[in-house]
Amino acid sequence: MIGENADFVRAVRVAGPGREFLPTPDEPVDLVLAGGRILDIAPTGNLRPRGHVVDGDGGWLLPGLWDHHVHVVQWALTADRVALGGVGSAREAATLMSGIAASDDRRIGVGFRDGLWPDEPTLALLDATTGEVPTYLVNADVHSVWMNSAAFRREGFEPTASGVLREEDAFEISRRLNAVDAERGDRAVERMARAAAARGLVGLVDLDMTWNDEPWQRRVARGFDALRVSYGTYPQDLDRAIAEGLRTGDPVRGATTGLVRVGPLKAITDGSLGTRTAACAHHYPGEVDNHGLLTIPPDELVDLMTRATAAGLECAIHAIGDVANAYALDAYARTGAVGTIEHAQLVAHADIPRFARLGVSASVQPEHALDDRDMTDAIWAQQSAQPYPLRALADSGANLLFGSDAPVAPLDPWAAIASAVFRTRDGRDAWQPHQRVDIDTAIAASTAGGSTSASEIAPGARADLVIVEADPRTADERALRAMSVRTTLLAGRVTHAS
Repeated sequence: MIGENADFVRAVRVAGPGREFLPTPDEPVDLVLAGGRILDIAPTGNLRPRGHVVDGDGGWLLPGLWDHHVHVVQWALTADRVALGGVGSAREAATLMSGIAASDDRRIGVGFRDGLWPDEPTLALLDATTGEVPTYLVNADVHSVWMNSAAFRREGFEPTASGVLREEDAFEISRRLNAVDAERGDRAVERMARAAAARGLVGLVDLDMTWNDEPWQRRVARGFDALRVSYGTYPQDLDRAIAEGLRTGDPVRGATTGLVRVGPLKAITDGSLGTRTAACAHHYPGEVDNHGLLTIPPDELVDLMTRATAAGLECAIHAIGDVANAYALDAYARTGAVGTIEHAQLVAHADIPRFARLGVSASVQPEHALDDRDMTDAIWAQQSAQPYPLRALADSGANLLFGSDAPVAPLDPWAAIASAVFRTRDGRDAWQPHQRVDIDTAIAASTAGGSTSASEIAPGARADLVIVEADPRTADERALRAMSVRTTLLAGRVTHAS
């Protein structure tokens, strides 16, 4: 039935936003769908089935899920690259890469985390193991790339003693690695979208670090219809976006449906924890002069956001350290811009209430808290701000939008929900359990509108829906992560069926 429009959903129990308005919320209901929306809801057996019927068989119904921060092509290509997430040292990483067969005359590894390695990456170490095959190791946070001399020569960069490029230089390398031919890239994106639908996803925000308008025009022209997509523009392309009339919320040019739309201006204002470049009030351990980097000066950020806002573009401002978050909030206050702060991983206590007061959504990635817990405890131990403040932001009234930042974490909304609710995985004790959120908040934050404006199961709402095997409201951490998705519907059209 994949690809067909459903007219009737039978025997599902509502587990997400909207259940509170049902007279008997724990009893099965039927839904009539029409025109891509929910037309009616009633207890099972009270409505006449019509057209194509999706039998929920007592499964649990939620609004379709969203990932609010994805690097689409980079994530789609990850399947063809060497996974380095479990590597425990620079020497181990270099040795592993030496045994990998080259593809396109180069080797690419992704996902290493060197913050707690006992040794440091060096150019000499990587050269000794990888020889003359250009070799690239991309940090899990994408803010640094470790390369051998052959790769430096290929890219035309001056080698560094460490072999590591950081921030904008690293982003440029990633852009080059991701610049595969259009056919290969689009096929990878289509596979990625089908896999996302199989996890209950109906939409995502694409923040690939490139000019995204043209690729999405092309993908729509070739029939992409598996997800809703909102795509970002970066500062280097802001003048072009304004000149070409791109405005947040407009359908991509040439589209006959509204599935793919123009998204925000994305600006990266500081570095990351893993690369020790997030802009923080207190210095990094053993580096008294290192408070991280502000990659966009505050006045320049205000100018960018002012121009974007005047042109009809919302903003998505990357800020990880507490200093960067403070400056980003200041810029929202000065410009009146609408949008998000992406990541908000370390926020001063006094700044947490400012999100809600300014109407700035916190686009956060709950899995990062667990990926980074050991680094946070070691590297940010002396910081006075709150790391990964999910509960504090929610309690202050801020709108939470959950995502993965794939490929930094896998694109899986159930992993994000489990991390937010339980703050643990792999049997470890909960990390900073006072920053847990409840399951209803986590589900709402994983819908299009976020925790304060959640998509609902209600007459008139979009028929972007997901039916799952178990009740997520009573599932434990492992059950949430392993949640079985039976059916995903996008505007009433089946995009996944198990």
